[in-house]
Amino acid sequence: MSKQFLSRLFRELQQIQAKAGQLQQQIDRLQTQLRQISRDYQIATAERDQYRGRLEAMESSKFWQIRTQWLQIRQKLGGKESPVWAPELPSIEQIELEIAKGIPQETPYDRWRNANSPRPADLERMGQMAEILPAKPLISVLMPVYNTPESYLRLAIDSVLAQVYPHWELCIADDASIEPQVRSILEEYAAIDRRIKITFRPENGHISACSNSALELATGEFIALLDHDDLLSPDALFEIALLLNRYPKADIIYSDEDKIDEQGQFSEPYFKPDWSPDSFLSRMYTCHLGAYRRSIVSQIGGFRIGYEGSQDYDLVLRLSEKTQNIFHIPKILYHWRSHSQSTAQSAAAKPYAYDASDRALAEALERRGEPGKLLPIEGSPGNYIVRYQIKEHDLVSVIVPTKDKADLLNRCLTSIFEKTTYPNYEVILVDHNSVEPETAALIQKWQAQFDRFQCHRLEIPFNYSKLNNFAVQQAKGKYLLFLNNDIEVITPNWMTAMVEQAQRRSIGAVGALLLYPDDTIQHAGVVLGICAYSGHSHKHFSATASGYLNQVIGITNYSAVTGACLMCKRENFEAIGGFDENLAVSFNDIDLCLKLMKQGLHNVYLPHVKLYHYESQSRGHDDTPEKRDRFLQEAEYMMQRWQKWMTCDPHYNPNLTIDRQDYSIRTN
Repeated sequence: MSKQFLSRLFRELQQIQAKAGQLQQQIDRLQTQLRQISRDYQIATAERDQYRGRLEAMESSKFWQIRTQWLQIRQKLGGKESPVWAPELPSIEQIELEIAKGIPQETPYDRWRNANSPRPADLERMGQMAEILPAKPLISVLMPVYNTPESYLRLAIDSVLAQVYPHWELCIADDASIEPQVRSILEEYAAIDRRIKITFRPENGHISACSNSALELATGEFIALLDHDDLLSPDALFEIALLLNRYPKADIIYSDEDKIDEQGQFSEPYFKPDWSPDSFLSRMYTCHLGAYRRSIVSQIGGFRIGYEGSQDYDLVLRLSEKTQNIFHIPKILYHWRSHSQSTAQSAAAKPYAYDASDRALAEALERRGEPGKLLPIEGSPGNYIVRYQIKEHDLVSVIVPTKDKADLLNRCLTSIFEKTTYPNYEVILVDHNSVEPETAALIQKWQAQFDRFQCHRLEIPFNYSKLNNFAVQQAKGKYLLFLNNDIEVITPNWMTAMVEQAQRRSIGAVGALLLYPDDTIQHAGVVLGICAYSGHSHKHFSATASGYLNQVIGITNYSAVTGACLMCKRENFEAIGGFDENLAVSFNDIDLCLKLMKQGLHNVYLPHVKLYHYESQSRGHDDTPEKRDRFLQEAEYMMQRWQKWMTCDPHYNPNLTIDRQDYSIRTN
């Protein structure tokens, strides 16, 4: 071939590459527009659900039912046929006018409360059930008091008197209040009900000492904690007693909660996961209502002086080191008072509380033999990132399955070798039937450049599980890091942070924060049972979002993390039989995580490990009938194998949506 011909061919190739780049930019713009349309659709759906909820509430109201019955009776009695009656729904203009006037609008949580709060008939049945429970544990409600406003104090005590479960005692310790009405109110209530016990401390000692004084009054098998200005729901103690009848070995019990403002409006529900120990090290999420076996509380010395403001956090940290019998009731049983002097409204109200939580957490790490550094999360007081000391920098085997897409693979490998600061790793490439010469040339380049890079070819029909299991056989590392070829490393200490967690005895799979190229979230943990089968926590949220109750910015336990970036200890991987090769494409990473969780290990998401994920650019999407059939077969396999967790994720909450990935309140 002549030089002229080769030159022309080269120019044409450059033109084709330029056009391909332009097309890729158009595709990226279209994908961004599609995600925006998806977000707009979700907002529109939420608005539709809001109006549908209002209509359903009106149709289910007593007025509607009585009106309908009246029309039927009138017709039977021979009255003239009446026109069909329907309520007048407010116009958008009317709603906007009401908002401008400050008239409260019904919120999704208002609708949830209307649908889920116990009705008088429900409470009556609970009271009847309470009398026939096989076990009727005495529950001692501890209430430390200091200068409480009269209305709040009366409402708090009244909420205990209103309990449908009668087997309680209210143990009140007054911390030398100087407001004269406090003593008279307490003595008044003690005279009303003999289950109310009071003690008056001679001098102020702050909340830990005062709580211990209340604890000294307690004789119940369990204690429950109530702040002097908060409220218990009327079914709170019944639900605790009911759980203890089902699980008599329970030692720690906590419920969901919300806030109540000075006007008596309920808001900000906190729908919590089941026990998630690493989430708990990031933030005190169990909070209210907390109930604890009194014998263990006494064994550890009760509330510690010097931890005021975080005395409950310190207590549960120490209690959870004595027992694993920790249970969660996914119901709103506690209303946290929000006013100008409460931490419910402002973190600045009690800044000393965060100093106490710093010390409580640091001491917990030392007690547990897992020393590390606490990094407070900027702008989120009381939230932390725990960075553990690495005992040994053992070998990490990074396993990357690939097929062609040389540019994609080169970006992935370049980011690993140029950015990774962890000193001891190898990269094992599994070449699955690549045919493009550019791929072969790229592999040769990396093999010549790094001794720690190796490539093994496996010519089989695509099976992600088989590819990775094959690679593990070639790997020498103590830790296995499974990585997609469409990943790009962002944070240089990513591998170090993952090893910090994977080395711990309690940890199964370790995952990361994966971002789309437009800096929105692709993955921040997997939630089971949503969006038909599973979904990604906070998908399409901004990379700077805090997430539902700070889950995005804090280390969080999930039932699963994505196999696009997943680390685990080799011995744990081999103990559970590796990836299930019956799951060739989908759910194999989730199945792996659930097998680890079944062994009592915890899977964890790390917000400080950030990578870009150019999702599905290598294998493509499930957009053919054959791929869809395969997906449904694998989904059915998972549902049969893991039905309990796939239908009720223990690290999610049944009161949250199953239709979206945004942690909104469930409406159906």
